[in-house]
Amino acid sequence: MIKGIAITTVWVLDQDRAKDFYTNKLGMEVRTDMTMGGDEGMRWLTVGAKYQPDVEITLMVPGPPGLDPQSAEAVKELVAKGALGAGVLSTDDIHRDYEAFKAKGVEFLQEPQERPYGTEAILRDDSGNWFSLTQRNERMDMDKAWGECVDPM
Repeated sequence: MIKGIAITTVWVLDQDRAKDFYTNKLGMEVRTDMTMGGDEGMRWLTVGAKYQPDVEITLMVPGPPGLDPQSAEAVKELVAKGALGAGVLSTDDIHRDYEAFKAKGVEFLQEPQERPYGTEAILRDDSGNWFSLTQRNERMDMDKAWGECVDPM
């Protein structure tokens, strides 16, 4: 029986740059950084939030063995274009984290805005992927206006 998600992949254009972004700008920790299959093998690089030790993000450059060359190039183009949303990062203080991340040079597509489910800002990683940074409400307020939607493209 499935118990939950343990590892998910975020496609990146450069693993060293991504490692720096996710650890030094977003404050995540490296969980694994190794090459599988010798010096020319695949680099397995995972990071995760310090307070969530059972979930990891694989920072993977599109290519073999998972993708053929044509598919890898298509994914790289989508990532660089900013067409891929990678998920939701949760916080207990969105305004604190928004200001701290901005001070570290993180690009935001949307400042914190009130939503029915909480307060949300949209950020972009160094490869082009966008994330929702969200501080959730205790309960969803269906009477609250959604406001302007931001097209991350």
